[in-house]
Amino acid sequence: MATASVRLFDCTPEDVFAVLGDGWLYPAWVVGASRMRAVDPEWPAEGSHIHHSLGAWPILFDDDTQIVEWSPTQRVRLRAKAGPLGRAVVVIDVKPRGDGCVVRMGEEPVSGAMRFVPRFLWAPLLHFRNEETLRRLAYLSEGRRREREAGEHTARTAVPRPEQGFSEPDAVADVTIARDAHPERGTGA
Repeated sequence: MATASVRLFDCTPEDVFAVLGDGWLYPAWVVGASRMRAVDPEWPAEGSHIHHSLGAWPILFDDDTQIVEWSPTQRVRLRAKAGPLGRAVVVIDVKPRGDGCVVRMGEEPVSGAMRFVPRFLWAPLLHFRNEETLRRLAYLSEGRRREREAGEHTARTAVPRPEQGFSEPDAVADVTIARDAHPERGTGA
């Protein structure tokens, strides 16, 4: 790849691919994408497309991005259209590292006007754009991890409810045991 950006994420590869697999989130993490128009029902299957717009109102280009390779938790390869600039191949590689993962994003123009512009002109701009794209992807992916962990914590510490299959006396007994363990909190009555 002509340009590559790398970032350490504080989440799992599964969290990253949950974001990548949601086509409607594309404008939230891809710099320059301003809105979604449609997502193929098969997304993120190989060959499927998302339809988005690039730019800012009133100058918008309706484009699409196609999945070329989808290897969850490891790699995604995209063929993205960028208006009159042409198409680019984008590769995102994800590798676990400790409790997190390392995400590497590479991009290279393959058709259109950008192929004829000298690399020294477009490569630095693409690098800065992809650095910001990875920062946004990290925020979304790390947010998924926090939500997942908060949900697991809530599920472990939730007070049983009768509608969850526990009898009312069991729930009352749990609350009584908790109250008796901390008499300084009182009865709450």
